[in-house]
Amino acid sequence: MIRIAIAGVGNCASSLLQSIAVARRNGTVSGLIRERIGPWGAADIEVVAAFDIDKRKVGLPLSQAAFAEPNCTWVFERDLSVHTTTVCMGPVLDGIAPHMLEETEERGFRPSDAEPVDVAEVLRASDAEILVCYLPVGSELAVQHYAQACLDAGVALVNCVPVFIASNPEWEARFRKAGLPLVGDDIKSQLGATIVHRMLAWLFDMRGIRIDRTYQLNTGGNTDFRNMLARERLESKKKSKTASVQSMLGEPIPAGNVHIGPSDYVHWQEDNKVCFIRMEGRGLGDAPVELEMRLSVQDSPNSAGVVLDAIRCIKLALAGGFSGALLPVCAAYMKSPPQQMHDLESRQQCDAFISKFS
Repeated sequence: MIRIAIAGVGNCASSLLQSIAVARRNGTVSGLIRERIGPWGAADIEVVAAFDIDKRKVGLPLSQAAFAEPNCTWVFERDLSVHTTTVCMGPVLDGIAPHMLEETEERGFRPSDAEPVDVAEVLRASDAEILVCYLPVGSELAVQHYAQACLDAGVALVNCVPVFIASNPEWEARFRKAGLPLVGDDIKSQLGATIVHRMLAWLFDMRGIRIDRTYQLNTGGNTDFRNMLARERLESKKKSKTASVQSMLGEPIPAGNVHIGPSDYVHWQEDNKVCFIRMEGRGLGDAPVELEMRLSVQDSPNSAGVVLDAIRCIKLALAGGFSGALLPVCAAYMKSPPQQMHDLESRQQCDAFISKFS
């Protein structure tokens, strides 16, 4: 089994837990990128520790906390009885934007008054091998706290949020020195706004169409979108998404002509994320080329499909004695990896990494 811990029992964690439960019952779950990585399928993942700060989740079995408010994700598996660990109270630090305390019960955060646990000690006691970090966007200090706890406890890290750990040379070096593998930062969805925008940008560039202007506008109704109404928490997210698209171009688009990032909160959309992309370019003789598209996805299952791969790749690295950032895995699955690659190249290198360590 692959023993994981989860920091942040929100919508993305709920989708991950549902996936594991289905795989345990049926042997697999539909929609995987890779059925097996090494000897491991989705059914071989066991959650042995979990952390949150909301009083509606802390102290509950993970099987119940996964469906507690403010979670609102797509439910494809109700029976999560395989997940028996109790949710621990984590450190709050900057994990809650002030406006989230004023929101309604169904979308806001309600911090528990329980004493925060020693995260590193819980990780050690649970025998966790990997921590999956699902904290809210803008939680710089909280993510760093969990990263340090991983180093203290000897636990590898999958950082799904746009706080730069794997792509920060100092943090990456600390994980490498500790002999721990690391995947980050900022999870790409399985088929989401960023990877679609990246491929469209590459297609324009490959076919000789110069992109003059582009935008990506996203709306959703989950706590992630509500949290990001605090614009000061968005700097790292916008930087991550913009750099991911720009990296596909031979010549970057001037900063004033590119707008990529979360745009607005629409309550009734819940976990449904809707993306609008527009691209304006010029072909032969400066003839105009324009593209507009709309993409609608269930946000959290779209993320969990990628995390299932990242977890199993980290387990391969642990088994093979590999430490530090797993560059091809980061490039394949994260918006802000230490080294950007074309998606086709990262897929090939990720396949080679899996074959080598399998």
